[in-house]
Amino acid sequence: MKSHKTMTAHGEPATSDESNSNPVHPPVTSDVPLPNGNGNHKSTIVIENQPKRRVSIISDPPMIAGGGVIGGGYDNIAYEQNPRRKISQCSQHSHTEIGPARRKSILKDTPIHDNESDRASTHSYDYRGNALDILNAKYNGHQMGQSSQQGSNGANYVEESWMYTFCLKCRGEEPSASWEPPFWQKVFPYPLCPTFRTVSRLISLILIGVLIWVTAFVIIGDSAAPGGQLFGLVVLTVAANFGGYLISLTTLPRLIGMLMVGILFQNVGWVDLDGDFSKVTGHLRKFALTIILTRAGLEMEPKAFKKVYKTILKLGIVPWIVEAMVMAVMSHFLLDLPWIWALLLGTIIAAVSPAVVVPCLFRLRTKGYGVAKGIPTLVVAVAGVDDALSVAIFGIISTVMFSDKGLGYQIAQAPVCIIGGLGFGVVWGMLARIFPEKGDAFVVPLRTLLLFTGGLMAIYGSEEVGFEGAGPLAVVFSAFVSNLFWCKDGWDVEDNPVSTAFEIFWMIFEPILFGITGATIKIRELDSHTVSIGAACIFTGSILRILTTAGIAFGDRLNVKEKFFVGLSWMAKATVQAALGPVALKHLDENSTDEERNYAAIVQTICVFSIVLTAPLGAILISVTGTKLLTKTKQPQDLTGWRRSHRPSIRDISIIDEEEEREDPEIPEDKETQDNTHNNAHIPTISYSYNK
Repeated sequence: MKSHKTMTAHGEPATSDESNSNPVHPPVTSDVPLPNGNGNHKSTIVIENQPKRRVSIISDPPMIAGGGVIGGGYDNIAYEQNPRRKISQCSQHSHTEIGPARRKSILKDTPIHDNESDRASTHSYDYRGNALDILNAKYNGHQMGQSSQQGSNGANYVEESWMYTFCLKCRGEEPSASWEPPFWQKVFPYPLCPTFRTVSRLISLILIGVLIWVTAFVIIGDSAAPGGQLFGLVVLTVAANFGGYLISLTTLPRLIGMLMVGILFQNVGWVDLDGDFSKVTGHLRKFALTIILTRAGLEMEPKAFKKVYKTILKLGIVPWIVEAMVMAVMSHFLLDLPWIWALLLGTIIAAVSPAVVVPCLFRLRTKGYGVAKGIPTLVVAVAGVDDALSVAIFGIISTVMFSDKGLGYQIAQAPVCIIGGLGFGVVWGMLARIFPEKGDAFVVPLRTLLLFTGGLMAIYGSEEVGFEGAGPLAVVFSAFVSNLFWCKDGWDVEDNPVSTAFEIFWMIFEPILFGITGATIKIRELDSHTVSIGAACIFTGSILRILTTAGIAFGDRLNVKEKFFVGLSWMAKATVQAALGPVALKHLDENSTDEERNYAAIVQTICVFSIVLTAPLGAILISVTGTKLLTKTKQPQDLTGWRRSHRPSIRDISIIDEEEEREDPEIPEDKETQDNTHNNAHIPTISYSYNK
């Protein structure tokens, strides 16, 4: 009779005879004294998400009751009885040979601990279970002691409470097992309290921030001291990030909370970004604009754009022109803006915000809505075209407005900006393909920095030479062309590490951009007439855009409901409005008249209120109407890499091919493997489980 060594749940060695083993194990109970001291209460609480600990070391092949050997130590006991079967599709041995039996230790990658405290502290799930068991048991005992006559046992009270559900929703999955002090889960049970890793990360960030602030204070001086403008900007950014997190718990876009925090700080008097410091905020806006436009270019899928470029251009340009012209006409007659200022306002308002659209589309895509006709991809592509068009036309109009050069120079603005922007984009995109070489170990950071610095040079350089509209167009087109070449070299547009890097850049600049944009609004100085008329102009333009989209989307395989959904998804405003709204006011100097300052203030106010009004409304309409207007695909959707479901981090940028590290890469099955699987299908599957 063969036996194998086991370890008990407390880590002590023991032996077990297989012939006496019982496949059914009773639940583990623990005696917990009742709060009133009357007897003990046995807790049988089992946390479902607690992984089972595999603690057996099998030294011999598994045995059945008759003494036969099962599996011979192979990984897959049910299918490895055929000695001529390949272990996997990428096995190097021939199927005619008796392949090597891969014997795995089920304690693989288990860390070796030097002392008892470390060994206990790494099993955080055990402490989590123990802590919650104690809380449940105490509550159960209290309920049984006071309400036993009513039959209330209060089982699993903690897990069933709203607080537990709320805290569990706030916790994210960790990529690896974390170390924790032995007392941590006893004092701070998960998920009611954050993990030690989360707390230690927060403390590390606070320490880094304090050290950077001390260094900045020594170098810069009073501006970095408490009460200074730089210090206020940092505090505003941190608070805006926190406000965005709170809003994200409601599934609304984070930028709403960031914008509200900026408005709050300005009107309470906690921040002052005027005066000479406005130059700093102006440069921050240009950095944010470069990131926005680069992401817009990287989001365009080259293959899809090539197939349906007519649809993308038609739905991207025509509705944009309609909304921009409606906004210009209404603001000219209702707000008394000159035509040039009205056109400037229309070009800004007509832009669509991918920051609002993409998260909502991802939630619909996970449920299979609109996937069959590629509606999510179409909406994102058109949003990128909209942004490029808005920023380019804005640059042309602003150059004409604030330039004192002749008529010929102003007429040349449009063709020079278009040709120059497209030409720079092609050249820089081809350059980003050749340099660095695609096999370079540092290809991702080098391509990221090359694209980012090229975009900054295009933005600042076009402004310096007097053709401001060429820069934004060059940024979008260079990102698109480089992404086109990278896809030909084997990269996937849905899992592009450079796109992930720019998403991380956006996570840094998003609270800065929307925080300082909200800080431009002074509620005491607002004109109720301007706000009300501006809101009417915004909603009128959005409604006419929706109707225009539904009317021109003929021949695109979309039914009426889907046409209206596509139009609804493009009503949200945010990123371009935040980046360009205050720009006109920054162009004015001491020689500008009060009337011009009033026009610029109206443009800025309406841009900010377009974000407040349309961003949350657009997110809600997309989420609500998507399930009603789109057709649901029943097949499960593969969302790997599609517009990332979580906020990325540095560890999401990989320069190593993960397929090389996977044990069984997901490659299409060959005929030989399919035949082997079919021949072995009659063999019953034998599973083993271990219950503590």
